[in-house]
Amino acid sequence: MTRLLGERLDDGGWNCERANGSVRSSFHTTINVLEGLLEYEKATGGTPESRMARLSGEAYLLERDLFRRRSTGEPADDRFLQFVHPNRWRYDVLRGLDYFRSSAIHTGAAPDPRLAEAIAHIRSRRLADGTWPLDWKLRGAVWFDVDAGPGQPSRWVTLRAMRVLKWWDAQDR
Repeated sequence: MTRLLGERLDDGGWNCERANGSVRSSFHTTINVLEGLLEYEKATGGTPESRMARLSGEAYLLERDLFRRRSTGEPADDRFLQFVHPNRWRYDVLRGLDYFRSSAIHTGAAPDPRLAEAIAHIRSRRLADGTWPLDWKLRGAVWFDVDAGPGQPSRWVTLRAMRVLKWWDAQDR
């Protein structure tokens, strides 16, 4: 834990390329660390330092509306707005929103209004039949495919989108 907390960068997040000199956080690494810190906190209660680090990583994503470059406001990566399953190490807005849902349920926090643009994106991607598509899939071996493939409705993307929207819509605004 000490090493992980010590590898947080000045902008509040993490980057697996820090050892190679990177000084800017990565959406990919930050979401992986945040998910781990949240699970650690759920299992043990966490420490003041781990909770503070988790909040700084959340701030990193929120300051970027979950997908934008802070410097230009443009999407940091067009694939952040596309859905992939399984994510493995990859970040996308649905994964980010699902993390914030889980975090809010754990802490009792209300949804942050800065999530609204990402929520609107999720809503905009819903297909006419009420499902969400798999936009792409990562290369590599899988035990078995659970979806028909890119461009087709995805059970897992739909599940995640539906639980995020159920959580968001249940809050009084």
